[in-house]
Amino acid sequence: MRNHSQRSVSLMLAAAFLLLAGCSVNVKKNDNGQDKKVDIDTPFGGIHVKNDADVRDTGLSVYPGARPKQKGDSDDEKSANVDISTSAFGLKVVAVEYETSDATSKVISFYKDQLKKYGKVLECHTSDKNYTDEGDSEELKCEGKNDGKTIELKSGTKSNQHIVAINPRDTDKDKGKGSDFALVYVRMRGKEGTI
Repeated sequence: MRNHSQRSVSLMLAAAFLLLAGCSVNVKKNDNGQDKKVDIDTPFGGIHVKNDADVRDTGLSVYPGARPKQKGDSDDEKSANVDISTSAFGLKVVAVEYETSDATSKVISFYKDQLKKYGKVLECHTSDKNYTDEGDSEELKCEGKNDGKTIELKSGTKSNQHIVAINPRDTDKDKGKGSDFALVYVRMRGKEGTI
């Protein structure tokens, strides 16, 4: 899930940056001097990125007792709200990462119930190695062989989906039992429509 979403966002951002000549850039920093919010506006559209995404924007509740995931050695942000809007397309991605000491089965059960309000809930088992393109259908599908370690729960349509990606912790590697999970909301539009 993470690689699929990252690839989609990376491709959209690259395309948007190529279109965004003659732009104005506004960067707001947090108390530590790190970029907190970036707004880029051009005659063709805009890109707005916030590092402190609000979990409510995912449309899902936080699993009881879960803690926001902290930056690791890679210094990657653990939450983001990206909004790209042009006359040709629009993309909104909200992602927030959490961790819990509870078993993966409990997290899956909680989010299957949460996701029902958006339609049928699909359970997929993904890995970095089994990404495939889903084609033009709006129907959500599992990618690749559906035999990976990461559990993805999906609901909605390809252009308006809610995703929960759950990774069971490896007790030797990750210093304990439990689960890491990400709540993701993805909304896309073509030339027509709004996000």
